[in-house]
Amino acid sequence: MLPDFLRFWGANPAGQEALPYLAAIFLAAYLLGAIPFGVVITRLFGLGNLREIGSGNIGATNVLRTGSKPAAVATLALDMGKGAVAVLLARWYFGEDAAQVAALGAFLGHLFPIYLKFKGGKGVAVFLGIMLALHLATGLALCVIWLGAAFGFRYSSLSALIIAVVCPHLLYFLDQYYLVWLGILFMVLIWFKHWPNLKRLARDEEPKIGQK
Repeated sequence: MLPDFLRFWGANPAGQEALPYLAAIFLAAYLLGAIPFGVVITRLFGLGNLREIGSGNIGATNVLRTGSKPAAVATLALDMGKGAVAVLLARWYFGEDAAQVAALGAFLGHLFPIYLKFKGGKGVAVFLGIMLALHLATGLALCVIWLGAAFGFRYSSLSALIIAVVCPHLLYFLDQYYLVWLGILFMVLIWFKHWPNLKRLARDEEPKIGQK
């Protein structure tokens, strides 16, 4: 289930030589993923400081709480795009291992962005963009499941938790064994970042999608 750069780097001289390049790819993807498009978009739209709105999260769901659907859509597209672009560029120039390293870098960049003192978003949009780029069928399935759960339950956080759990199982079912490790890691990180939402859901205090 592990990619070559994790499985063989200690015993493979060629793998060791690739580590500096993979580290550089990880850093570049992290810096791209760390761009807080939600904060940028809300300021460009004159909607105020996103950190002082709703939950204070930098994602599209919180941008929607400003009442501006165009701003929320732009944030969603850009957050998904930065994850997808990081993966696709790394794959195009350096191969599949680099794409996986870029995926992790972009995801961690969004969750812990250096530009916001490492206090970032919860990673759902960038996660979906990454999965669409890594394996299109899995990414599309996760998008459909998220939409179904969001329409059914009206909770963005619950939809995110559902697709996080589904992801590694879906990758395994679709024979994408080399990506299962990423799916598991994404699942753990998404659940970790959504821990406050879990507590609010348990108390029936979680705001629904579109609620200001």
